[in-house]
Amino acid sequence: MAKKKEVSVEERLRALYDLQLIDSRIDEIRNVRGELPLEVQDLEDEVEGLNTRLQKLDESLANIDEQIKAKKNLMEEAKALIKKYSEQQKNVRNNREFNSLTKEVEFQELEIQLAEKHIKEFYVLIEQKNEVISSTKDNLKERANHLKHKKAELDTILSETEREEEALNKKSEKYKLLIEERLVAAYTRIRKNVKNGLAVVPIERGAAGGSYFTIPPQVIVEIGSRKKIITDEHSGRILVDEVLAAEQKVKMEKLFAKL
Repeated sequence: MAKKKEVSVEERLRALYDLQLIDSRIDEIRNVRGELPLEVQDLEDEVEGLNTRLQKLDESLANIDEQIKAKKNLMEEAKALIKKYSEQQKNVRNNREFNSLTKEVEFQELEIQLAEKHIKEFYVLIEQKNEVISSTKDNLKERANHLKHKKAELDTILSETEREEEALNKKSEKYKLLIEERLVAAYTRIRKNVKNGLAVVPIERGAAGGSYFTIPPQVIVEIGSRKKIITDEHSGRILVDEVLAAEQKVKMEKLFAKL
C-alpha cells in the first residue's frame, strides 16, 4: 500500500491563504448586499401588516353596517308596535288598559330614540374608520412601492453575485479538505474573533497586515522560511510572507475571473 504523501508546512500555508482569499471574496459579496435582505424582509413584514390591518378595518366596517341594519330593523319593529298599541288604545275598556298601552308606546318611542342615537354614533365611527383606511392605503401604497424597488435592487445584486458566491462556497469547502481539521478549526475560530474576518495575513512593512505592531526581524525571517506556522502574538492571526501572499493572490485572481 502506497504511503500517503505528507503535506509540507509551505503547502499548508498556501492552502490557508488561498482559503482566506476565497472567504474574503465571499465576505465582499455579502457586504455588497449589506443590510438589503433584512430591509426587504422588514418591508415585506410591514406590507403584510398593513394589508392585515386593512382587512380588519373592512371587517369592522362590515360589522358596523350589520349593526346599523339591526338598529333600523328594531326601529321599524318599534314603529309597527306603536301603531299596533295606538290602534288598541281606541278599543280599551278602562284607564288601566289605556295607561298600560301608553307605557308600551312610550317604551317603543324610547327604543327608536336610542336606536337613532346609536346609528348616528355608528356613522361617526364609519367616518373615522374610513379616514384610517384612506391613510393606511396611502401608507401601504408607499411601502409597497418602496418594497418593489428594494426587491428589484436585491434581485439585481443576487443575479450578479449568487452564482459566484455559490461557486466560492464550494471552493472554500474544497480547500478546507486540503488542510487538517485542527488548522481549519483554528482558522475558523480566528476569523470569528478578528476584524474583517482576516485570519491569515501577510507581513506588510514589518508588521502583520492591518496591524501597527512591529514584528521582530528574526520572526519575519522565520515566517519567510515557511518551516512552521506562526501566529501574530497580538491578534492571534496566522502570518505568511509577502512573496507567498503575492503569488497566491495572482493564482486566486485567475480563479475568481473564471467563476
